[in-house]
Amino acid sequence: MNGDDEGRPVGRRRSRVLKAAGLTLAGVLVAGAAVGGWVYWHLNSNIKSVDIDQALGDDRPAKATVTPAPSASSSASPLPTEAVNILVLGSDSRSGKENQALGGGDSSGARSDTAMVVHIDAGRTEATVVSIPRDTLVTRPSCPLEDGGSTAVAYNAMFNSAYSVGGPVCAVKTVESITDVRMDHYIEIDFSGFAKLVNALGGVTVTTDEDIDDSSSHLTLKAGTHHLDGKQALALARTRHGIGDGSDLGRIGLQQKLVKALLEQISSTNLLTSPTKLYSVADAITGSLTTDTGLDSLSELMSLGQSLKSLSADQVKTVTMPVVQAPSDHNRVVADEPEASELWKSLR
Repeated sequence: MNGDDEGRPVGRRRSRVLKAAGLTLAGVLVAGAAVGGWVYWHLNSNIKSVDIDQALGDDRPAKATVTPAPSASSSASPLPTEAVNILVLGSDSRSGKENQALGGGDSSGARSDTAMVVHIDAGRTEATVVSIPRDTLVTRPSCPLEDGGSTAVAYNAMFNSAYSVGGPVCAVKTVESITDVRMDHYIEIDFSGFAKLVNALGGVTVTTDEDIDDSSSHLTLKAGTHHLDGKQALALARTRHGIGDGSDLGRIGLQQKLVKALLEQISSTNLLTSPTKLYSVADAITGSLTTDTGLDSLSELMSLGQSLKSLSADQVKTVTMPVVQAPSDHNRVVADEPEASELWKSLR
């Protein structure tokens, strides 16, 4: 996220950042479906899903009314055109040998180190991407658990603790409780799978504005332009202590640079001319995804990707939820009101 974007009203932003990763990558799957029945089955079975609608029931913000687009063919399913909100999480597991080799710390378990609410306007020609800092203190609601129990309400809890205690279901419920915006879909991108995707694409090129030396992410880079492999790209996504004031806002800025670099690499790579590379990229994408049950197949992801064909990069705005330093803890932030509420209201 560019620093100039943070905290400003949405209408004044002129972001140059490309489409959100989860949405653009869905477009790649359109081509991936053409490579054969077995491959289609394999890629389709890669995708993991969570039935969030079943878990949360009806105690949620109102769902937007669906108005299908007219279809030229009676046999073709119309592409969706209604406004849609998607919670995109980047989950960071640091346990196990593979994650340790990719620069993970000594901690175990998985955490939601990246959270973006992607709002696509009606007509699917404009979009707003809102990053929520993981260090934001929120009231975490009671969330249902798989065993039939529930978590307790927690006050002044870190935002990313919702995923830690209750997984995707609690992450969605917490976002809906602080925004009063219905999350129509959920996409989780595993960071280890992200590293495999970067490698499948042949790396990404990123320009950093300052030197980076972070012992936690194991990344050391001089300011300038670098071509990163998957391990280095993942380390960049995890970096926060080696830049700026060490806050999560600095990490958000790096992750936005990385998303842009990844999308530029995808757009510059002609995957259709190399079936082997196409399969490798599609396998890395689908193998790293967990979605809600409304997006848990190639056909559903393809439909989403196709519905975004008129969404240009110039019509995508990015912003960080307005925050200020928390009075109770200078290492945490809280929503800056009324600006934060006004931002969420604009997305309903």
